[in-house]
Amino acid sequence: MYNDTPIEEINQLMNEAWNAFHAYRKLSLKQRADFMRTIGVELENCGDALIQVAMKETNLPEARLRGERARTIFQLNSYAQACEEGTWLEASIDTAVPDKVPPKPDIRKMLVPLGPVVVFGASNFPFAYSTAGGDTACAFAAGCPVIIKCHPAHAETSTIVEEAILKAATKCNMPKGIFAHVYGTSFEVGKALVMHTHTKAVGFTGSYTGGKQLFDWANQRKEPIPVFAEMGSINPVFLLPEKLQAASKDIAAMYAGSITLGVGQFCTNPGLIIGIESEALQSFIHDLGKAIQQIAPGRMLHEGIANAYNGKKENALLQEDVHLVAESEYPSDGDRQTGVPTIATATGKAFLNNPVLHQEVFGPYSIVIRCKDMSEMTEVAKHLEGQLTATLMATDNDIVNNNKLVEAVKNICGRFIINGVPTGVEVCLSMHHGGPFPATTDSRFTSVGADGIKRFVRPIAFQNWSNSLLPDELKNENPLHIWRTVNNQLTKEKVS
Repeated sequence: MYNDTPIEEINQLMNEAWNAFHAYRKLSLKQRADFMRTIGVELENCGDALIQVAMKETNLPEARLRGERARTIFQLNSYAQACEEGTWLEASIDTAVPDKVPPKPDIRKMLVPLGPVVVFGASNFPFAYSTAGGDTACAFAAGCPVIIKCHPAHAETSTIVEEAILKAATKCNMPKGIFAHVYGTSFEVGKALVMHTHTKAVGFTGSYTGGKQLFDWANQRKEPIPVFAEMGSINPVFLLPEKLQAASKDIAAMYAGSITLGVGQFCTNPGLIIGIESEALQSFIHDLGKAIQQIAPGRMLHEGIANAYNGKKENALLQEDVHLVAESEYPSDGDRQTGVPTIATATGKAFLNNPVLHQEVFGPYSIVIRCKDMSEMTEVAKHLEGQLTATLMATDNDIVNNNKLVEAVKNICGRFIINGVPTGVEVCLSMHHGGPFPATTDSRFTSVGADGIKRFVRPIAFQNWSNSLLPDELKNENPLHIWRTVNNQLTKEKVS
């Protein structure tokens, strides 16, 4: 039903997006924000029909999908508010000093949109990271048209959301080409989108293989473009001795829930837990295993993800010095899409010597690494690749007494958590959902929170322009009443 979009049609859509860009970028911040809020209203108006289709395509439960749609609408409204407030523009003004030697010119700087943004929908979040998800919302807020390549695992869901966005575009008198929807299972579709001359940025959430391929294509262009790819993470958890001694049972219960939440299909799933050999660690492993045995398997998003999970899990368990701790005791009924909750364990030495154990197993799986001492735990931290998150289960004494470990962990993650779980990503300005490579292709930016808008903009400085010709954001009278840095002072006041 959903055939790959022909390359000729992609070219036409990209040309329309390029034309739309020149009109949309000139619309006021309020017009952009109203468009985004209207998309949220249209998503809500899709009602139960959208939820039922998404349930059929993704195997996700109704409650999860209703919550995710609500989050998606919240993202649209939140980023719309941020767009209108204008702080993200980073407007700055340094007024002229004509009697300085040499004379200082009047210089004013702000962020402006890049151009059409191609967004690749994610498989595990059919709403929040897909057609009307965070990347799309950030691009619209920035002043950029969006071309979405829907994820083939939930194409019908994506199509319904596409229709909601187009309804909103019509109601808000948006320019033709402000949004386009593309289907594709072949590499050719993705490559055509990334390589097109009118594409100015890419947003992606998915596998390392997929994200890295998009990044490579983008850098092979005559004009390289940024690719903001979130490519997975094993989200290490470090169990420090004093905390583990005091609360091993509670920590085990907490992490059994986190590992299996949503059948483990979150980019922040804790796939690696590191502790130091002790009775407390053995008790933790025992309690975690017992808890995992009591958690029923669940159907994964689609057969491809289930096959990848089972294949990578089996490969990990076949590695030398890796031992199975526990699996769910519930029968899986032979369903090929089922993900069985599983816990394994290995020594610190085995982990340091085997790159296979560093790889993400996307699903309800985690491996507990038993280090011989704090020195080896620190070595494990230093040998980890970039991560979206890292967690310390620790007392204040644990942190104060193990500074080398703390600094090593800080170097590899985008979000540093104390005494919690990494699953659950709050949509707020202070959230950083990104991390050093290979977690993402650019650790400076987040894909969650209004700061994500900054992925799709660039700075431009206006020197010695007449006030009447400047953008409203930089005019002396500050007609938008936004925060600006004027001669090194943050203010909403007019420039005298």
